[in-house]
Amino acid sequence: MSIKLYDSELKVMEVLWKEGDMPAGRLAKILKEEIGWNRNTTYTVVKKCIEKGAAKRREPNFVCSAAITREQVQNYETQELIGKMFDGSKEKFFAAFLDGKKLSREEIDNLKKMVMELEGQSEEDDGIS
Repeated sequence: MSIKLYDSELKVMEVLWKEGDMPAGRLAKILKEEIGWNRNTTYTVVKKCIEKGAAKRREPNFVCSAAITREQVQNYETQELIGKMFDGSKEKFFAAFLDGKKLSREEIDNLKKMVMELEGQSEEDDGIS
């Protein structure tokens, strides 16, 4: 999944991920209330999302739905950042993330748990378990 979404497109997608399928008119109303967009702006951005394959349109009533998940976009954006800023190194990215940051005990425990789960997956992939 390699769809680059710009901030305006992410605003449309955020509403679709949060609220689910809806007519474009309702989407326009929500975005007018939230960020002040007019109907034409919303429809233009929705069209861009559809062209990129991030959203779908179905009739009747120009019903919009998300065609990709938030997680797919997060993964793409994370890989893009790591590639651009950290020479593709997840280790450098993680080290920069932790540099000078104060983490709560809960955050540290959650990170440890994630690493342990990854180690378990790696052992299974290697046939070690």
